[in-house]
Amino acid sequence: AQQPGTPLSDQEYHQFFRSLRATHHASTACHLRALYGCQNPLVRRLDEYENHGVIPEGPICSELPGTPFFPDFCTFSFYRCTRKRYFIKV
Repeated sequence: AQQPGTPLSDQEYHQFFRSLRATHHASTACHLRALYGCQNPLVRRLDEYENHGVIPEGPICSELPGTPFFPDFCTFSFYRCTRKRYFIKV
């Protein structure tokens, strides 16, 4: 265990900044979705990338227990963005 107040190790810094970058990228994708909507070509490419080339058709359910079905992937993605739960999976 590290002493409180000491800097992170090189490996710990790498992990810390990698997670910040991932959240920053997810947040940026959410801003694009909010500004341009799900039919925007860039947003569609991001959705396709996230889903191995095919945007799933609805209904969509997530890995969160008790979360209702979503009518489509766009609605599911907006849910993740508004809740800032960027990494919830379908």
